[in-house]
Amino acid sequence: MSLADFPSWALFATILVLTVLSAYFSSSETAMMALNRYRLRHLVKQKNLAARKANRLLRRPDRLLGVILIGNNFVNFLAASIGTVIGLRLFGDSGVVLAPIAMTIFFLIFAEVTPKTIAAHTPERLAFFSVYILDPLLKALRPLVWFTNTISNALVRPFVKSPEPPGGAPLSADELRTVVDESARIPGQHQDMLLGVLDLEHVTVNDIMVPRNEIVGLDVDDDMDEILAVLANSQHTRLPVYKDNVNNVLGMLHLRRLARHLGQGELTRAELMRLTREPYYVPEATPLHTQLVKFKQEKRRIALVVDEYGDIQGIVTLEDILEEIVGEFTTDFAANMPEILPKPDGSYLIDGTAVLRDINRALGWDLPTSGPKTLNGLVLETLETIPEANLCLQVDEFRIETLQVSDNVVKHCRIAPASAEA
Repeated sequence: MSLADFPSWALFATILVLTVLSAYFSSSETAMMALNRYRLRHLVKQKNLAARKANRLLRRPDRLLGVILIGNNFVNFLAASIGTVIGLRLFGDSGVVLAPIAMTIFFLIFAEVTPKTIAAHTPERLAFFSVYILDPLLKALRPLVWFTNTISNALVRPFVKSPEPPGGAPLSADELRTVVDESARIPGQHQDMLLGVLDLEHVTVNDIMVPRNEIVGLDVDDDMDEILAVLANSQHTRLPVYKDNVNNVLGMLHLRRLARHLGQGELTRAELMRLTREPYYVPEATPLHTQLVKFKQEKRRIALVVDEYGDIQGIVTLEDILEEIVGEFTTDFAANMPEILPKPDGSYLIDGTAVLRDINRALGWDLPTSGPKTLNGLVLETLETIPEANLCLQVDEFRIETLQVSDNVVKHCRIAPASAEA
């Protein structure tokens, strides 16, 4: 019995059934390929049965695509044949030309574009439904799938030298940062902390250290009264002990170890030196994520930062690194952070020694931080000279006006972002 022997209504009904089947295969292909692999792995760990089946099918995408396309092409070609028979009955010989055109438009709308669009918007629901059909269908058609995959894989091999591992290639740090940054399911504070962790490898200890001119320490050559005054007024629990200048550090002193001696009034220079611990030095270019691990390995909380010549450039602490992750969680009374004064016209009066990263964080700006670390350094590098008088310069979208220059240092600047001048 041939197709020509079937009544027209049966042929039309068959085309409708084949359209539904074609739409299923098209949507399942899109849904399976659009699944979030990382969420899928999470659901597998949660012992979700459909997720397990989907994950198993996606381990061999060639087999999955093979069974889907075998079914889809069989359905489409059968529908095209039936359409041709209907075209001959209704329009005669011209129906042979009209039928493919009509079937192409019909299947394109109802069996391709529409179901694939729906699947792209709801891939998980459709994919988890489809696995219960695709899994047994793959087993039933395994010989045919193996035959087609053997030929197709042989053709693909010259163009794909190193196929990605199952589940896709691992995310790089930058890609993971984008995922975290765009995730709407992570609370804002947690999102900032995760981004802070990912940013540690892009920041060095030189970027966050307390600069040398702001280091508070003890000079063993000072009078004991001066040393006791520094100890009494110190807002830090650990202080460097040096001789003559901070480049000659003798050790690090933990104030807690001084409590008994201060209470008994018996502190001497010899006792002070006995209570110090050997200083710990780190290069200024050490990334923060590396330094965080080193602090843990060395059981240290504070380090002296040195440059390539061995000169001390500043101090970095464990708390400084943690604040890069969680934000400032303590009040740093000792930090001589220059004041940022907003002006009525939208500009800001900023001390030249202000750290650029602190300015960016406080005002939400994007001043360049790849070179100099302070505002004074940025102005001098841009001008390539030390200004003798007040002048204006443009750095990216910021207009900087030097207000006070003395001792070869820009003391104060007025900065106006482009938005304030518009």
